Amino acid sequence: MPPRDVPGPTAAQTLADTLRTRILAGDAAPGSPLREEDLAQEYGLSRHTVRTALASLGAERLVEIAPYRGARVADLDDDGVAALQELRAALESEAVRILRARHGEVWPASVRDPMDAAVAALADAEVSGDWLATTLAHAAVHRTIVEAAGSARITQAHAQLESEVLLLLTHLRPEYPQGSFAAQHNEYLAQIQMRGADAVREHLEHSTAPIRAARRAV
Repeated sequence: MPPRDVPGPTAAQTLADTLRTRILAGDAAPGSPLREEDLAQEYGLSRHTVRTALASLGAERLVEIAPYRGARVADLDDDGVAALQELRAALESEAVRILRARHGEVWPASVRDPMDAAVAALADAEVSGDWLATTLAHAAVHRTIVEAAGSARITQAHAQLESEVLLLLTHLRPEYPQGSFAAQHNEYLAQIQMRGADAVREHLEHSTAPIRAARRAV
């Protein structure tokens, strides 16, 4: 039982967590409406609580909310995908710059081991054939790199993009031969140590092309 002075999650937070899980599991396609009245009835909550939960997911860019049109699952167009990748590149490049300034081109085991473990988890997820697990493990690789820089602001800003990236990949499965996703990221770890920001930009630019191809195929 938690200590009395530690508040539990509010109903709105709990609903936001539930809806986030549903969205990232692919249960609601991009552009699908999320009607307050239907959600309030389904979960036995007030519309105010539902509205608060949807606003929270809107801040994560998982949900788009438009006046007089309500809420719907976010759907990135090609320009949105490019902008998202550019912002990721800016944040990850700065994290890598900090790491290289601190450790040079060969990072110590204390820095590299968590990254290697994240890539190993990505390889395991790939073998399982579970695409959601693979996307989560992929996000963990990039998160681990950013966190290693030790900048709370960069880590926070990068984390705010994670749900949007997961949503994008949930419904778009780019063509990668089995096992190549983890191998690609293992090489990425070597490249960012040697080449820094250039390797970050090349990696994300390279991943944008198959994402766009998968979008056109939908």
